[in-house]
Amino acid sequence: MGDYFQNGVITTLHDLSDHPPTHLEEDLTTWSNDQPISLVIPALYSEFEGPAMPRIISELEKINYLNEVIIGLDNADAEQFKLVRKHCRNLEPHCRVIWNDGPGMTEIRKDLMSQGLALGERGKGSNVWFAMGYFLASKRGKILALHDADILSYRAEMLTRLLYPVANPSFNYEFCKGYYFRADSSGFYGRVSRLFVAPLLKALKHEMGANEFVDYLDSFRYPLAGEFSLHARIVQDLQIPSDWGLEIGVLADLFEALSPNQVCQVDIANSYNHKHQDVSENDPSKGLHRMATDISKLIFAKLSAETDQMSPAFFNDLTRTYNALASNLVEKYSHNAEMNGYPLDEQQELLLVELFSKIIGKTGEERVSTPKEPPLIPSWSVVRSSMPEISERLKETVDLENQR
Repeated sequence: MGDYFQNGVITTLHDLSDHPPTHLEEDLTTWSNDQPISLVIPALYSEFEGPAMPRIISELEKINYLNEVIIGLDNADAEQFKLVRKHCRNLEPHCRVIWNDGPGMTEIRKDLMSQGLALGERGKGSNVWFAMGYFLASKRGKILALHDADILSYRAEMLTRLLYPVANPSFNYEFCKGYYFRADSSGFYGRVSRLFVAPLLKALKHEMGANEFVDYLDSFRYPLAGEFSLHARIVQDLQIPSDWGLEIGVLADLFEALSPNQVCQVDIANSYNHKHQDVSENDPSKGLHRMATDISKLIFAKLSAETDQMSPAFFNDLTRTYNALASNLVEKYSHNAEMNGYPLDEQQELLLVELFSKIIGKTGEERVSTPKEPPLIPSWSVVRSSMPEISERLKETVDLENQR
């Protein structure tokens, strides 16, 4: 049972009852006649070998309001691509699997790069970007939802709640972000969100004073959630990062494109469980270490464009303030966990705070000495102006591979 309080500059839509959202599904089915709905799922082939994607597909088969399902598939050979298509056969007629490792997509990627349209590294960012490109090219949907492929506790009502605020014609929302309580029997998760992003934003407020962008990010209860919905007209101009700053990057881009009253967040699950990343303390190219690094680089780059406060002294003070706030949060989380019967290792959490403090100091130092802009993929509107044929080519490639 959620609370109904509104905090921050965006609207929060709560789950205040335990009743199945049957009326929401009925409304979406009606509205989808005029506002057809598409779903994008960026996935690795390995997620079809585990329990997550088979469960997700089984739940999607129950839904009547979806007009299109687009699965961006990474790390799959030809046989694995065929197996994924077989998994998805009951989602036809408009389910498309984008084989990102196939010859067609490989050639498209080479041609984009030859035109100076850098896509950055392969990963979730480029997966989502190509899926959005297919969505725009297919023209089957006017509303797009996106969620991850590793949700172990997936239920169809999660998607229903995620889509409803944007699809409702009497609402004014152009973008909706999902949030949830993330835990399992081994304890609280969402470590980068609750131990890094949340205290970092509070530390930035303390050191910088009032800042609209920081206040905006701080309004989201789970800014790193991979679940969101939005109108098609926004998708074509969206510029997203190719690295692990994807979720924060989407929010940052929409901060410029939309007013706060066009943005909302919705409670989509009382409990949410998906794949947990390793910390990778000694390897900054992986795990939570990499995630926190990419996120901090993006936030600091955004703030650097707005203020001249970014100095070595500023980042020293910011690191100290963050450490104090985050360490205090660990104790609060520990008390909350104990009251609700969850285990929580305070020492491990404090070690993670120590790592995040070092990351803030290091990325801050890099921002001052050798500032680099985050690796953003050009928007589809920019790409299509340079290569007018690219959308039709992408659609033909994907459709042909899905018909063989």
